[in-house]
Amino acid sequence: MLDKTYAPAEVERRHYESWENSGVFASGKRAKAKPFTVMMPPPNVTGSLHMGHALNFTLQDVLIRFERLRGRDALWQPGTDHAGIATQMVVERQLEAMGKDRHRLGREDFIKRVWEWKAESGSTITRQLRRLGASPDWARERFTMDEGLSLAVRKVFVDLHREGLIYRDKRLVNWDPKLHTAISDLEVDQREVKGTMWYFRYPVEGGSSITIATTRPETMLGDTAVAVHPDDERYKSLVGKFAILPIADRRIPIVADTYSDPEKGTGAVKITPGHDFNDFEVGRRHNLPLINIFDENAHLNGDVPAPYRGLDRFKARERVVAEMESLGLLEKVEAIQMTLPYGDRSGAVIEPWLTNQWYVDAAKLAVPAIQAVEAGKTKFVPHNWENTYFEWMRNIRPWCISRQIWWGHQIPAWYGPDGHVFVAMTEEEAQGDAAKHYGTAVSLTRDPDVLDTWFSSGLWPFSTLGWPERTPELKRYYPTDVLVTGFDIIFFWVARMMMLGL
Repeated sequence: MLDKTYAPAEVERRHYESWENSGVFASGKRAKAKPFTVMMPPPNVTGSLHMGHALNFTLQDVLIRFERLRGRDALWQPGTDHAGIATQMVVERQLEAMGKDRHRLGREDFIKRVWEWKAESGSTITRQLRRLGASPDWARERFTMDEGLSLAVRKVFVDLHREGLIYRDKRLVNWDPKLHTAISDLEVDQREVKGTMWYFRYPVEGGSSITIATTRPETMLGDTAVAVHPDDERYKSLVGKFAILPIADRRIPIVADTYSDPEKGTGAVKITPGHDFNDFEVGRRHNLPLINIFDENAHLNGDVPAPYRGLDRFKARERVVAEMESLGLLEKVEAIQMTLPYGDRSGAVIEPWLTNQWYVDAAKLAVPAIQAVEAGKTKFVPHNWENTYFEWMRNIRPWCISRQIWWGHQIPAWYGPDGHVFVAMTEEEAQGDAAKHYGTAVSLTRDPDVLDTWFSSGLWPFSTLGWPERTPELKRYYPTDVLVTGFDIIFFWVARMMMLGL
């Protein structure tokens, strides 16, 4: 007898189980059919799906079912992403609620804890996808930290390092002083806030002075120059002279650089290469010293005058302003609207910080990826998003791929007693390389950092198909046909898949 009311939960469950058990979602059953591949953007194992996932996966499901009905050999590749920082934060909050922290737990036990969370959260996501009626090839489900995918990550890292496309360098990064790790631009939330502009006078050798404007007075303790525009008539007579940096009592050159905007502030800018991304580039152009005045907590370190050591950056700001005023060098103060970078997960103000990190030479990898779109091999829908892609790719900077956390793919690099680095697929291989280098066996220390999540997810389309093995699936289903994703990750994920795939 027919029920009076429709019970979708029961009806949908019964139908879905029938579909899945019959194998109708499976790829590889039509050997002579033309393949059609859609890679599922792997959801992060940080909880459950949201409405954006529901829309995205519905669109993919429509495409895959349509091509399946047309007789194509359709593969919709499912899986989930380990989502390094996001997942680590979830588990750290759980520990915090129990009065514990990861450092007391230790790296090995903490990672075991995260794997337990992944099993719980990952199964929630796949349950939700089944409830939506999604029809991926579930037998092929993968996770970005599966053994096979981890092998692919190590191989790409080692191969690119040997080709000089991955290297270690000391550069500025977005440093989160609460999470104690570098984060990507994507994880920085630029917020409009009410701020303050302070105008300080720096004495110039010979008797005059030059006025600079800054929103970050504390960083003046790391200044290594003052820059003016080469065409700014007001300052031409000062270029080549030295200012005396107040409080730190250090001689710093006055340099001519087009970075300085004559229309902005006073037209003269303080240059702090160790704590500002633009200043870092100015510093490289003029061979200026790099002075790092912060520790990992954004407290002032030993490279500042004694009264400031150990102070929180914002407490140091108050003291700098007070001391500049007492010296008669505070010219004026203005209230302004400004943009301030916050960590989107920690809520802390992000600090540009000078550290040793691992980088990818993204500019070289971007060339064939740009050409693929120019030649029409890869098409954006809508077409106008190509402009966004080109803008990002043609102005690409080195990609910082190391993160100072525990959950993720640990970097396959080991350090000898003198700091010499050995990049290898395994520790045994690194030990062999070290023995050749030193002429004897030595103790090695593995790099504790892990890779940026986008590095491993950038390998998703081919690592899920069995690469680095030349599998039949790789030959048949790669390159893929369609990717349905958000415009906000064209650069962070789509472009990186293209660069690493090519």
